[in-house]
Amino acid sequence: MPPQPSRLPSLTGLRFVAALMVFATHVLWNTQLISGEAGTALRKAFSLSGAYGVGFFFILSGFVLTWTARPYDTARSFWRRRLVKIGPTHLVTFGLAAVLVISTARPTTGVDWVAALTLQQAWSPSMQTSTAVNGVSWSLSCEFFFYLVFPALLPVLRRIREEWLWPAVVAVVVLIAGAFLTATFLVADQPRLTVFFLSGSVSFTQVWFVYFLPPVRALEFALGILLARIVASGRWPGIGLLPAFAVAVAGYVIALYEPYLAGTAGLASVWTAPLIAAAAVADRRSRPSVFRRPTMVFLGELSFAFYMIHWLVVMTTAQVMGPTRTFPPVTGALLVLVLLVVALACSLFLYRWVETPLVRRFGRHRPAAGTERPPGPAPCSQTGAHRVPE
Repeated sequence: MPPQPSRLPSLTGLRFVAALMVFATHVLWNTQLISGEAGTALRKAFSLSGAYGVGFFFILSGFVLTWTARPYDTARSFWRRRLVKIGPTHLVTFGLAAVLVISTARPTTGVDWVAALTLQQAWSPSMQTSTAVNGVSWSLSCEFFFYLVFPALLPVLRRIREEWLWPAVVAVVVLIAGAFLTATFLVADQPRLTVFFLSGSVSFTQVWFVYFLPPVRALEFALGILLARIVASGRWPGIGLLPAFAVAVAGYVIALYEPYLAGTAGLASVWTAPLIAAAAVADRRSRPSVFRRPTMVFLGELSFAFYMIHWLVVMTTAQVMGPTRTFPPVTGALLVLVLLVVALACSLFLYRWVETPLVRRFGRHRPAAGTERPPGPAPCSQTGAHRVPE
């Protein structure tokens, strides 16, 4: 098998697309900047884009961590690098969010603060706790769990023989569907939620089980691990980047018409899996990819900081202007664009002055004592494929 490229830039570029989808949901539903029929249509069209983007991130996380896995790595070294990657940005945005929470007298308890600070909030079946302080960091709580189990999970999934990888993918998708059915028919459906567009169709406990609960979302993470092995082994079918992108778009449209519990979490996320695999193959084989362009890659590198800060920009704006204040559609669209630019500027600052320096200083791989790093790229799986530097 020919060596894989040292990087998969298309996946980096796609990260910004997913982060932008999350921004769209939050700016449209937490403000009324765009009013009238245009605003209503946009809110309906992007009602699930945030959830869709987060699901994409969960699958991508499993894919990338498997692609970059090193056989001579240790769990402690892996955990240190992950903590250095996410910890500083989390702490800075947590501090900024704390100011917003206190200034707006948002109801919080000591449990909420501790859970949000330690990234344990997604384990709580309470809406107040699971979205405490920096509302978007619940997904980081899931990622934190993924990182903890990855050193044990990867060796198990690596033992799957190549000819059984696709049946394993089917099994994971069945489990994801099972989580939806469990939430629908076995989890308590009272009291009903009336936030956003749900109109009392489900309870928060049902939403929590299928959307927030880390072990359930870990199924998407496991799907990403299997997908990386399939691509590395050369068993990905000839589905190109454009058809895969069309599948992802079609999947989102389908999600809009599915029951909320199906369209908001794992079952919807599955539609994005072909896009991740096809983008990796496009980079591996040097095929054309718009997501590989320098601007997209740069924005993708900002995506984590952008994700962590954008909600604060949106909510601060809603607080200053008033969450129900409306503007003509053109003016509202320009204000949304201004918020996007402000969020990007803040994310650039976080990336340049918080994330990058600390990753460079403390996030390098250190081989375990007594091991010697092999020359050149290291295999990411038993197929003999090569890693992507972190």
